[in-house]
Parts: sequence; C-alpha cells; structure tokens
Amino acid sequence: MTTYEFSADPSRIDAVWVHEILSTQAYWALGRSRATQDTVIAGSRNYGVYATDGAQVAYARAVTDGATFAWIADVVVDPAHRRRGLGTMLVDGLMGDLDTLGLKRVLLKASPEGRDLYRRAGFGDLDDPATWLLRKLS
Repeated sequence: MTTYEFSADPSRIDAVWVHEILSTQAYWALGRSRATQDTVIAGSRNYGVYATDGAQVAYARAVTDGATFAWIADVVVDPAHRRRGLGTMLVDGLMGDLDTLGLKRVLLKASPEGRDLYRRAGFGDLDDPATWLLRKLS
C-alpha cells in the first residue's frame, strides 16, 4: 500500500511533473509553457504530496506578501492517485504553513469539484462579492 507525505520544502518540487500535469490535465492551465510555469513556481510558496518512492503526486501553490494576504492556485492531484484524501492532505498542509504567517485573508477560486474540500478547510463565500473587482489582462 502506498503511503503519502505532505511537504512545504521547495527543493522537493518536481518542476517537470508540475508543468506536465498542469499544462495537460488542468483546464485552467492547458497549454501553459514551461517557461511560464517555472516563473510561477519561482514566485510562489510551493507545496507537494509525495508517494513512498518520492514521486510527486499532488501540487498547490500560494502567492502571498507573507504578512496579510495569500491567493491559493494550481491545486492538482495526479489522476492515478485521486480519491485517497490527497487533496485534503495538500490543502490542510498548505493552510498549516500559511497559518504561521498570521495572514488576514486567504483567497482562492474553487473549481466545482473542489468546493466541498475547501469548505471543509474553512473557506466560505465572500461576504460582499460585489466589492471585489477583476481586470483581465489577456
């Protein structure tokens, strides 16, 4: 039986695997270039879940100022390892790391399949979504 381990150690991130799964499996990142993904990793706090053999099987990142705000993005679990609680392990570990920063708010855009997971982790609807604005650049 495979066991899994969460890690916030950025040196463990398998950038090749992360790019492959996001650019081919995640609808929001389809076709993302490797150069863009490398830039994303460099500018984020990165998290992974790893199988017993050390292979990365899940990924998420947080963009944060480290004091007041964070945005969680690119949460993904390898399809071959889904339905084993890895999404929960990943989000719980990520939030445990962010909790040490004393942030005032953490935001994410939840996919339909992830809403229950995020709600269990303490996320809720925006109090006043009409006050949030978005500027799409490309």
